[in-house]
Amino acid sequence: MTAYGLLVSPSHNRVYAQAAADLVKAELAVFSERALGGRVRDVEETAIGGVPYVTFSADELTEQDVRLLSNLSSLYALFQIEGELLRPVALQPLDLFGSDLLTIQKYSGKTNEYFTKLLLNVTAMATDSPMDLITGRPRVFDPMCGRGTTLNQAMMYGLDAAGMDIDGKDFDAYVAFLKTWLKNNRLKHQAEVTNVRREKAVLGRRLHVTLGASKELYKSGETMEITVVNADSLGAGRFFRPASFDLIVTDAPYGVQHGSRPKGGQPGRRGGPQLSRSPVELLTAAVPEWARLLRPGGAVGISWNTFVGRREQLAEILASSGLDVRDSDAYRGFRHRVDQAISRDLIVAAKPSG
Repeated sequence: MTAYGLLVSPSHNRVYAQAAADLVKAELAVFSERALGGRVRDVEETAIGGVPYVTFSADELTEQDVRLLSNLSSLYALFQIEGELLRPVALQPLDLFGSDLLTIQKYSGKTNEYFTKLLLNVTAMATDSPMDLITGRPRVFDPMCGRGTTLNQAMMYGLDAAGMDIDGKDFDAYVAFLKTWLKNNRLKHQAEVTNVRREKAVLGRRLHVTLGASKELYKSGETMEITVVNADSLGAGRFFRPASFDLIVTDAPYGVQHGSRPKGGQPGRRGGPQLSRSPVELLTAAVPEWARLLRPGGAVGISWNTFVGRREQLAEILASSGLDVRDSDAYRGFRHRVDQAISRDLIVAAKPSG
């Protein structure tokens, strides 16, 4: 067995930084259970030279193992521990672009980008082919994408991604951000916003972007696609084909700053219906529709505020749509405090492949 030390990335968010070590320990446990054959052991927080590390032991890591571990959400550096010495392990992350793709957007209610990456990672680990995260090209869908943090993380990984959001202001903000970011980074791309029509009625607006990580890749046709629809995700099947996504990843509204969904109308209209504080109503209605978009063997991951919905409620919603909830100890280590009104957790379920 070889000992390793993982240095956790510093976070600008003080509260998240306090939880980061525990979260990456849980994430590492999921990686071990689902993709590394349980070979990662003795995961704990250890001080080395007065600096906190997450340490673990494992059989000699293969190159593919290192490629996977290089994408741990809060990983800053990885070392092999040899007595009192630390030998750096060369990382091989999937990242195609600079970190500004994830960090440049600043707005109230933005999901921490480290947590977004974690949620995407542990959802990918729940599929029937977890190593596809680094050896394949799973397609990602965020049915409540807001201003696109999940889509940006998928793009960072080189994955095709799609999102939906009912908020027109968030849609416009993401269109403006992405077009500006692509232009400033001089990436070859095509971006178009169109109305989606059925029988002459406008169902929503759609942003469709085709881009290449380099000019050479773009010219050769090795591109990725980002699609965002400004419409209610309860109607996701009107915009996307069944079984067209490998991963469905979303951060459910917390029922604090903005409700999860209006009871009987569009959000934000003056004098309109009151918003529900619980994501349970929204997920009860939406998960069956989302599940139809998930391919067999794929997985869905949802984070939510435990103060306004119990884990057992979400598990029942997922199970009633034919999904198998991942409920091992590894998947139960992610609950953490966001602020006084929000205690965040995540739940992941897979669609049976048989």
